[in-house]
Amino acid sequence: MAPRRAHRLAPAVLLAAALLCGALTPTAEARPTDTQARGRPVTDAGPATARTAPAPSATGIPRLTDRRGRALTLRGWNVEDKVHQGDEALSAITERHFKDLRAQGFNFARLLVFWDDLEPRRGHYSTSYLRKIRRVLDWAHRHGIHVVLDAHQDVFGPAFGHRGIPRWATRTDGLPFTPHPDDWFAEYFEPAVQRAFTHLYEDKDLRAAQARMWRLLADRFGGHPAVLGYDLINEPMGELRPGEDLATAARRIEATQLTPLYRRLAEAVRSRDRSTWLFVEPTPIVGEGVPTGLGRVDDERVVYAPHFYNTAMEAGADYDPAAGWIEAYERAVTAYPRRYGLPVVVGEWGPLNSGLPNMPRFYDDALASLNRYSSGWAGYVWCYGGGYCALDREGRFRPPKERTATPYAPAVAGAVRHDAYDPVTGTYRLTYRATGRPGTTELSLPPTARGWRVEISGRGAGADADGVPPGEASRVRVRAERRTVVEVRVTPGPGRRP
Repeated sequence: MAPRRAHRLAPAVLLAAALLCGALTPTAEARPTDTQARGRPVTDAGPATARTAPAPSATGIPRLTDRRGRALTLRGWNVEDKVHQGDEALSAITERHFKDLRAQGFNFARLLVFWDDLEPRRGHYSTSYLRKIRRVLDWAHRHGIHVVLDAHQDVFGPAFGHRGIPRWATRTDGLPFTPHPDDWFAEYFEPAVQRAFTHLYEDKDLRAAQARMWRLLADRFGGHPAVLGYDLINEPMGELRPGEDLATAARRIEATQLTPLYRRLAEAVRSRDRSTWLFVEPTPIVGEGVPTGLGRVDDERVVYAPHFYNTAMEAGADYDPAAGWIEAYERAVTAYPRRYGLPVVVGEWGPLNSGLPNMPRFYDDALASLNRYSSGWAGYVWCYGGGYCALDREGRFRPPKERTATPYAPAVAGAVRHDAYDPVTGTYRLTYRATGRPGTTELSLPPTARGWRVEISGRGAGADADGVPPGEASRVRVRAERRTVVEVRVTPGPGRRP
């Protein structure tokens, strides 16, 4: 497809109008999801897998945990190739992506995979595509990156000029579809696209086909040391009924169609893989401050994985701290995980135009919010070029995205009491009560011109390093006596000596 303009004013207006019909104040979420609509980024041509139930948290939202019971924090980016298909699928992803992620202190990648590449013809799975996925996972493991496999769809799939669900699984009942070259989100409201979602949710044979696809992925990659989880479907949508406002439709779709879908796919995955985390997403409408209508998914290892986008910023506006969008989003997005006791990992976030005056403030405010309730996040997108890319062609952060690379604790051997980074002073503080069994807490310190100082207090507490030299990323390991309260303070170092 030809590249599309990045301006998103039309979908912002459409979504705002739809929400106003439901007497709601629009606050977020409408942005391009296919590569062309997102401005087509210009790209260059082992961690332990989580195995145990979430640990409790003072926020009422559990933390993600690893197989040793340590509280995990995931910090990273989406890794994708939406441009290449067939024999060239995933060719834009190289080992450099994971090497550079680790070099900046990140530990997480959300890897986009496409059903239309995996099963281009019904019942015929691509062994080449499976090999390429494994190669990418091997790179991730080599560089210590956790991976979530994301079954990605944009505007359903290739039948509508995008990627995701195969043409053979697309049923429209002959309803019309009109492309919107400058308005990706409006395509979700085309009758043919909406009907295709209804058939995916309700047709017995399509349900079975989607379950078989996930059984195959779980069978092939469930034992891979890089794989932490499966994101069962990206940004699911559905069909609005006559006279139904968007918020009401979203809650109905989530309650009556998405919840059963997640239960079916969870059962399919568990027939092959008993322990890898399952990531479930609401519709994108949660970004408008609308709590999800999803019900319980009966599995001990479920993660709530919403996305975090703002309508106005995706339409070209600068961040407005006074608008209260982040606060409204946080209230909406925390209701479901509190109710059902699920950890949260935000699967996508980040504006297209990060060069506006208030964007440094946005990144600081967004990161502080995400840290309050989530076990981690994946920014959009880890690539080298323009648009949404985190890095330029030389591999340097595009300002102000370097603000995402901060000190954090990838794994904490205890119950976290305080965990926060102050962007003004550059100070990171962590307080936790050590577990009753031996365990190691890990700190990730990104490269900076000044390096880092590390101070540890607590009975028997100590680290394998008291600092990190300038220009280097490092992992620092902390140990302490059982059940003691440990305080960690990381501050900028003195810089290079003359």
